[in-house]
Amino acid sequence: MNKKLLAALAVVPLVALLAGCSGAAADETVKIGVVGASDPYWAVYEEAAADAGITVDIVDFTEFGQPNPALSAGELDLNQFQHIVYLAEYNVASKEDLAPVGATAIYPLALYSTRYDDVSKIKKGDTVAVPNDASNLARALLVLQSAKLITLSDGGSIYSTLDDIDKKKSKVTVTALEASLTATSLPDVAAAIINNDFVEKAGLKVEDALAQDDPADPNALPYVNVFAARAKDKDNATYQKLVEIYQTTKAVQDGVIDVSAGSAVMVQTPVADLEASLATVEKDTAAQK
Repeated sequence: MNKKLLAALAVVPLVALLAGCSGAAADETVKIGVVGASDPYWAVYEEAAADAGITVDIVDFTEFGQPNPALSAGELDLNQFQHIVYLAEYNVASKEDLAPVGATAIYPLALYSTRYDDVSKIKKGDTVAVPNDASNLARALLVLQSAKLITLSDGGSIYSTLDDIDKKKSKVTVTALEASLTATSLPDVAAAIINNDFVEKAGLKVEDALAQDDPADPNALPYVNVFAARAKDKDNATYQKLVEIYQTTKAVQDGVIDVSAGSAVMVQTPVADLEASLATVEKDTAAQK
């Protein structure tokens, strides 16, 4: 998962409406756990929430493994740092039921090339490099399938591996390398899937990508980042309003994109779709144990 998995929330509920809701009341502070609270857009977000009459306390964590246990323990009201796959893995491993309450952004995993300027120009038999760690490998294969460069025999999932590639129906050969090496492999391969963390280091620009996750593609849905709450609070009107403010405050949205060097794609995926995706991924994750 990208180290800048970032997004935001904000709320404007009426006092009369909040009186009947579970969770934070109008005069209470909503604590939101994040990784990277120093990013400038969080201050903008807090101001937007304050303008709506809601006090937000952004709680910073240094490691991705910390915000979910803190939320489960009641130390936070919400957190925002993870995508559906990460949330599902936490719920299954810890037997918890944290739930998505709103979408924030997807940080696409993209295909780059120094040989071709369009994915359609990649030739049959060319070699494409992908990251070899399990999560990114599966996601990279889904990107290549969406780009019509390979066909996955099982249709593709978050657990796809090189063995799932139908070689007879695929246009390219795929080789898996350590994530930091896919960028440096570009002189030797037709194209490579490169993690966001290594794009700029390789002298590439986000806009140079030939293909990437399509937020509208169902295969990309598990990689949408979300705000999460305890299941009992998922219908809390204040939290839902915070999501709305995040999704509609231009300065916040622009700030997220700026911090991601332009790679973040802001999304407003319906909560029902997020919940359905989480249920599917949790089922698949449990089956892998």
